[in-house]
Amino acid sequence: MSVLKPEVWTIAEMSGGALKGVSFELLARGRALADKLGVELVSVVLAPSVTDRVLRELIERGADAVLCVEHPALADFVCETYSRVIAGLAVERAPQIVLAAATTSGRTLMPHVAISLHTGLTADCTELDIEEGTGNLLQTRPAIGGNIMATIKTPENRPQMATVRPKSSRPLERDPYREGRIERVVFSPSAVETRVRVLDMERDVVGFENLEEAHIVVAGGRGLKKAENFQLVRELADALGGTVGASREAVDRGWISYPHQVGLSGKTISPRLYLCAGISGAIQHLAGIKTAETIVSINSDPEASIHKVADFAIVGDLFEILPRLTAKLRQRAAQSAYTEQEGGRP
Repeated sequence: MSVLKPEVWTIAEMSGGALKGVSFELLARGRALADKLGVELVSVVLAPSVTDRVLRELIERGADAVLCVEHPALADFVCETYSRVIAGLAVERAPQIVLAAATTSGRTLMPHVAISLHTGLTADCTELDIEEGTGNLLQTRPAIGGNIMATIKTPENRPQMATVRPKSSRPLERDPYREGRIERVVFSPSAVETRVRVLDMERDVVGFENLEEAHIVVAGGRGLKKAENFQLVRELADALGGTVGASREAVDRGWISYPHQVGLSGKTISPRLYLCAGISGAIQHLAGIKTAETIVSINSDPEASIHKVADFAIVGDLFEILPRLTAKLRQRAAQSAYTEQEGGRP
């Protein structure tokens, strides 16, 4: 009789035949946990079909092994079908830890899997660690509206399960020489949920701004003083080709809608550029932007916490600075367009 080896699992996500970036973020989290436990890191992929070349990137990004289940029934995300496949694999292989992204599908899938396996689940984690001496997974997430950080563990039941907030960590660098194995698992037709049929999938919603995927975010806070002044933020974001964000306080005051909220109680983001104006830098907000590549802060208070984490800190009046930045960017864009037009003439 073979002895099962303990494993840490991450549940990969796919779209249009390609792996989503969050799959690699999860591997960075899982790699740290697996190394602390001295066990293998396994990425689980469910798809209608997928090539070894695509799966190979999971190994290059940190996985020791990839479990792949292919079947046409997995073309659309049906929670019950996906849950039965993953729960069945978990019963066979008994992983210690199972991680998924706190995306729409991850938030739907993981509670169903947890109930099937009679174990616990901590949602929307921002930090994960291993407790010394017990091997328990320490799962940290915002609680009480983001006012405190709670650390939760599951000492009795296995596997230990958590969803991880997207953009709360960066993927590991790709290593094309990294070795690992790909295991293709036979799909069981009994996993198909016959009561559910996907009729249509609305993938693009007009006017929706996805903060988590944005490369440039321009955000405003209490310093804007009133809702009408968010137009300054919108104009700058438009000039930069970016997306509009906001602090929790601006959302709580009704100046802008919740989908724009940045921070632990909103969206955790990792843009190439994060420019914020009139935001002081509460702990919850700073935790939501910590993986941004470049942070630019604009605040009249030289002691504002946001300046301490910014790559470029501007101490001044945002009502003067934002319009000037927007005007300069528009001027540059107009000059570039004119130069291209002139250069194209005979």
